[in-house]
Amino acid sequence: MRLVATGLLILMAAIFIGARLLEPADPALAPALGFVRAFAEAAMVGGLADWFAVTALFRHPLGLPIPHTAIIPRNKDRIGDTLARFLRTHFLIPAVVARRMRRVDVAGAAVRFLTLPTLGDGRVRDGATRLAADLLEALDPASLGGMAREAIDTRLRRLDAAPLLGQALGAALAKDRHLPLIDGLLRWTSRALEANEHVIRQMVHERAGSILRWTGLDETLADKLIDGLLRLIDDVAADPGHPLRMRIDQGLADLAHDLEHDPAMGRRVARLRDELLDNPAMRAWIDGLWEQARAALLRAARDPGAAASGRLGAVLSQLGTALTADPRLQRALNRFARRTATGFAARYGDPLVRLVSDTIRSWDSQTVTRRVEDAVGRDLQYIRINGTLVGGLVGLALHGLSVWL
Repeated sequence: MRLVATGLLILMAAIFIGARLLEPADPALAPALGFVRAFAEAAMVGGLADWFAVTALFRHPLGLPIPHTAIIPRNKDRIGDTLARFLRTHFLIPAVVARRMRRVDVAGAAVRFLTLPTLGDGRVRDGATRLAADLLEALDPASLGGMAREAIDTRLRRLDAAPLLGQALGAALAKDRHLPLIDGLLRWTSRALEANEHVIRQMVHERAGSILRWTGLDETLADKLIDGLLRLIDDVAADPGHPLRMRIDQGLADLAHDLEHDPAMGRRVARLRDELLDNPAMRAWIDGLWEQARAALLRAARDPGAAASGRLGAVLSQLGTALTADPRLQRALNRFARRTATGFAARYGDPLVRLVSDTIRSWDSQTVTRRVEDAVGRDLQYIRINGTLVGGLVGLALHGLSVWL
């Protein structure tokens, strides 16, 4: 565009010279050539004036230190500060961001991304997964594993497990979900008793007196004891209203209540939790859990197509379908995005504008000039072209007016 604008200026100069030379040589064409000369002369003036104005923005015209030229290089710091204030005042304020975010359908974009067969644009997916893989491989596995273990350990130690266990047990009791467990425990007790009859017989034999052993009554006593225990277990298993089963239910209900409301029980559960977390086997299991998760993430990142078409892809697709069918969830997602963007503007608006200002201040004058000229230079060359043509038309009109008068 600079070549076009300069070429047009040279063309006007050539036309002016040609008309000036031909005008006295051919009196018959002199009136017409006068209009041509006036157009070309005024076009040169307009083109040169606009060339000076455009050039003065970025540098000294012809290298001459003319006052009020090279405006951008001389004022780059002020331009950076003004641009930063403009961004902060008109863009990075919560009210503007919130108003803009009301027109942004984040939920709709998420639905379109999640419900596509390929989970969105392949370049976005591949780029994101490649970045995730590079980050995972670049970080030290030992340090990262230690950080993950420490984070998991901290969260678990902060967990007040007793009320959660009490609520879970209370919910199970309310819906009789504990009954299969009790029935299974009774069956296991019956099998264990039958498998260990010899232990009971040996215990009765050792603790019976010599008269009982001599008369063989210890064997009879052991048989009665084993039969009574087996019959008791069978009765409890067969009768939902058995008193012993009621006592078990009451004991579980008391345990659920203590877990939720008894501070002493809460402290005992906390001690048990800490002892479990301090166990080397548990710590090794947490380490292994992190390594398995890291390996799975790396496999998914290295093969995003397989991840998208596998279980993860199915889960994401189901999420997109659920989001499509739930307008309330869409509104909640959009509201969350709007609040997040507004909070980001409120919290980080000032650091962002300082970053803009400091970055422009750190650039040298040539860098600022080059980048601004690359951004708007093409349009500025149109100003030179328009100035040349408009100047020529003004000169033509003035010449016509002078001839008419």
